[in-house]
Amino acid sequence: MNLKEFFAVLTLALWCALSAHASVGGDSLRSDGRALRSRGVVESLMRRNPPRLTFRPEAIDADSFKVWQGEMKQAMARLMRHPQAPSAAPRRVDSRQRAGYRIERWESYPIDSAVVPFLVLIPDGVDARHPAPAALCIPGFGQTKELLAGERAGNYSLEGEADTAAIRNTMALDFVKAGIVAVAVDNPSFGELSDDGHADFLETSRFLLECGWSYLGLTSWQDRVILDWMKTQPEMRPDRLIVSGFSLGTEPLMALGLLDDSIYAFVYNDFLCRTRERALTMDRPGDNGARPFPNSIEHLIPEFLLQFDFPDIVAALAPRPVICTEGGLDRDFRIICDAYNIAGAPDNFEWHHYPKFADPANRAPIESMPSGIDRATFFRLANVDPPSHYFKSHLILPWLASHLRD
Repeated sequence: MNLKEFFAVLTLALWCALSAHASVGGDSLRSDGRALRSRGVVESLMRRNPPRLTFRPEAIDADSFKVWQGEMKQAMARLMRHPQAPSAAPRRVDSRQRAGYRIERWESYPIDSAVVPFLVLIPDGVDARHPAPAALCIPGFGQTKELLAGERAGNYSLEGEADTAAIRNTMALDFVKAGIVAVAVDNPSFGELSDDGHADFLETSRFLLECGWSYLGLTSWQDRVILDWMKTQPEMRPDRLIVSGFSLGTEPLMALGLLDDSIYAFVYNDFLCRTRERALTMDRPGDNGARPFPNSIEHLIPEFLLQFDFPDIVAALAPRPVICTEGGLDRDFRIICDAYNIAGAPDNFEWHHYPKFADPANRAPIESMPSGIDRATFFRLANVDPPSHYFKSHLILPWLASHLRD
């Protein structure tokens, strides 16, 4: 984005903020200021109820930071509602040799009615006598464990050769080639967990909400069972476990990060934003007059945004190493840096912007999003370049190498 384009974006955003449709809750012509539209009513409810555990670095020190982290963990545990009953032990069902590594197919049984297959990629030379760091690899929306592992789509039996054409978003394959044991999972309702190939995540989310649970609750529980199993495997170092999430996979990453203090490091491969702010500002009507909704149902967790938002969760991971690879507002990164300074580990947090926004002159220097914007404007102001959304191995692998060096 050049300087002319930047000011055009900023001007558009300011115009939206001042337009008649800028705030749904403020569109009433009544003398008492009450909102007529129901959307305005519920927007005002959210505005009057900010997250309870918002991280405010100016009001916290090292001691109170630990107290706040404990409250964050308790809130996440309550929201995720993980089952208390122990799960059955995972079982290996197949193993194949690939060039430089072995790939194994395993089954997990997180609840008594479920089978959750996952893949384990083990570098040659890694065994119980020579254990290695291990990464739990969580895919993005619509992606599969086979994609992450560089296997052919739908090849659940692992027969034949790997997919030699796969070069992007092969998170697990990239890790194993770097000497890290990689465990690749599916998200619920995708890949092998779909309804005969139909990604039925909307229906799954609906039933889970009807049962008082959530899509993220189920996802993070399935992943947590596998993560706990990883701690018991002799070829995986329990003191060097990594959780790596791409796009949708960053959400279970954040849940696991608060719930499990033993995780060593986190790879956050998506842009970072405040979901609550996105919901309240990205409400400009489209050509048909309808206002958009920022997230579909699989992202919804009742009361989540009354407790915290995404930057708060990443801040609460301090002092453990975290890398964010696809930008967001510098405002949020400064807050997370404050958390790492308070925790005494300023070098353990690293962030990168999309190449399009790597130059600070191309980023919007804003402290809050204007109201009444559309999705494209939100992405531009949040320094997001959707066509460049992919797993950034070129940033992640050197960063991990520096933190895993004993």
